[in-house]
Amino acid sequence: MKHLIKDLLHKTFIVIPAKDESTRIGGVLSKLLNLGFENIVVVDDGSMDDTNKVASEFGVNVLEHVINLGAGAATQTGIDYSVRRGADYIVTMDADHQHQPEDVMNLVKMLVEEKVDIVIGSRFIDKENDIPTSRIFYNKIANWITYFLTGVKVTDSQSGMKAFTKKFAKQSRLNFNGFEFSVEMIRYIKLNKSDFLEYPIKVIYTEDTMSKGQSFFTGVKMLGKLMRMNRW
Repeated sequence: MKHLIKDLLHKTFIVIPAKDESTRIGGVLSKLLNLGFENIVVVDDGSMDDTNKVASEFGVNVLEHVINLGAGAATQTGIDYSVRRGADYIVTMDADHQHQPEDVMNLVKMLVEEKVDIVIGSRFIDKENDIPTSRIFYNKIANWITYFLTGVKVTDSQSGMKAFTKKFAKQSRLNFNGFEFSVEMIRYIKLNKSDFLEYPIKVIYTEDTMSKGQSFFTGVKMLGKLMRMNRW
């Protein structure tokens, strides 16, 4: 088992899109490094604060968008870099400490042991998560819309924490720059006939993290973009 864990730590790249996360990203990186992960890729998506400086101090790979392009674009930049550098497995996660670094290895192990193409970390399988009512409501609507658009049924369509293989990454280039990329990635499961699983993850919501991410209005805007795109 120790040999397997060591091998997975070496072959896994963790992609973290970050926009103005200088006060939060340090804790995330510290935990990941303490867990033994070697390949961490932070994509500074046009931050106006010291996100780049803080991340660089941890000695991880830091890529920079001079202007803010969006979470989808930052994620694709990190995926491209990871594939070029020889990643076998790629994990995406948020920079604001909402996701728990301890869950990264759980997703990768599930990916390998179950021989699937992608594992979606679901906030809604673990009933112990203290999730705000508004997030539960938005997610239920988003899940229905995702099923309508993709034909794939999931419990957490908006999850930013996913683990997937190099093959899936190469087959699933993201075209949406914003949060729409979460739905787009699920659509690729259908198009590529990929095998997938959902796995429970822990999340922590604070007043700070609730001020970021998606809201009802961003959700409506996202739906409009998805429906207008002829690629759907």
